[in-house]
Formats: sequence, C-alpha cells, structure tokens
Amino acid sequence: MPNHEIDYKLYGEEIQYVEIELDPGESTIAESGAFMMMEDGIQMSTIFGDGSQQQSGGFLGKVLSAGKRLLTGESLFITQYTNEGIGKAKVSFAAPYTGKIIPLDLAQHEGKIIAQKDSFLCAAKGVSIGIELQRKLGTGIFGGEGFIMQKLEGDGLAFVHAGGYVIKKELAIGETLRVDTGCVVAYTSRIDFDIEFIKGMKNWMFGGEGLFFALLRGPGSVWLQSLPISRLAAKIISYGGVGGRKEEGSILGGLGNILDGDGI
Repeated sequence: MPNHEIDYKLYGEEIQYVEIELDPGESTIAESGAFMMMEDGIQMSTIFGDGSQQQSGGFLGKVLSAGKRLLTGESLFITQYTNEGIGKAKVSFAAPYTGKIIPLDLAQHEGKIIAQKDSFLCAAKGVSIGIELQRKLGTGIFGGEGFIMQKLEGDGLAFVHAGGYVIKKELAIGETLRVDTGCVVAYTSRIDFDIEFIKGMKNWMFGGEGLFFALLRGPGSVWLQSLPISRLAAKIISYGGVGGRKEEGSILGGLGNILDGDGI
C-alpha cells in the first residue's frame, strides 16, 4: 500500500511551521508535541509505534517498532491526524526550536533517508520511522550521533527539523565532504558516513573543533545544519555560568573539553 499523498506549505523563516492539507480519508503522522492547530473535520488519534503498514505482524510487530523509536529518542507513541470530513482540511505542526523544516520526498531518494536522532517532525501516513545502526565502530563512538540514527522509509513525504540554516549538498561518486560531526542532519542511503581524525596536535588541542571530522563520501545527497542543538544548548549553559561546552555526541566528555581547548 503506497503512502498517503499530502500537500504542504511552509511558513516562517527562523522559526517555522508546516501546514499539511489533507483530502478526505488522508492521514498524516506527527511526533508528540509537534501539533500546532487543525481545522474542522480532522480527527486525532494516538498510535502505538509509527502506524506504518510495516507493522502488519500483529502486537509483537508494533512492540518492536515502538521499541526502535524509543532507541532514537522518540516517544513510544505517535499521533495520527485523519481528515474524516467531506472536503479538504489542514493541520499544522511547529518546529521545536529555531531552524528550518526540511521536506523530504522519499520516492525521489530510493525510498530511504537516514537522519539524526530527534529530527523527525511529521510525515504522510505509511512512512516508517525506524533505526539505522552505524556499521563502523569508530563512526558510532565518535561520529556525533552515536551508533543509532533514525531511518525514514517509504514513498511519501517526511519532514525533519534542523537548527540554524540548512544546506543540501550533492556528492558525486567518490566525492568527499568533511563536516563537523554535529552538523550532519540527514543523508541518502548510498552515502558512506565515516570519521576522520583531525591532523596536527595543535589543531585538536587548541583549535576548539574537537578530535574528529565527519567524512561523507558520495554518491548521494547530504543535508547539513549550521547550528546543532547541542552547540546551542552548550552556549546557553556557558552564558548561564553552569559549565562549559560538552563534547558534541562523543564519549570523551570532560577529556574532550580539555583536548579541544575549552577546559572543564
């Protein structure tokens, strides 16, 4: 069964929301807390898991799907909004913090996008939200997002949220891009995601950029954010006098703060 076909419109610049227009019988799913407003005719229901057709294995299939969502930092439940009226109706979802909402047409990306944890906002009914395990030990430990990332699968529209300004890069076969580990938002399935040690002792001791780059190798598409939420949170904490910068997404902790020049 194909995903529901939905129409949408984005509003705002720094703090955005997405308005989704549903035909009678169409549904959209959204992360808990993303709801902003809806018109008459739309009914809201809470679903265990993500409500995709991949959960046809009965109760056990739903439990496994919900458990996977929990590993990516999402809720066990997701909210479904269905247009049960006789005409078109709209429902809107808001971004959780300053940044951009990225519409992703999964049908144009071989039916699969890998995204950072907690980035999912909403999608057409039928899109599956699962987990993607990092295959390389070093990438999982030092890659900024850990071993587990979100996997969006299907042939419909999905929306993810990122911090600051968002840029999409197209990488050709063998073309590489070095990125701060916290700036990777999403990438297509054929992108090879690895890490690279920053060369030069002075660079990783005093450069303030940590120990590793994220190394992305094509072919495929990559979406990058200019302001990771971890960086924003660290700045707010530092201005509040609570503490310094926490190493973004790594297991180095306070040692990482010393090595990248920030201190403890």
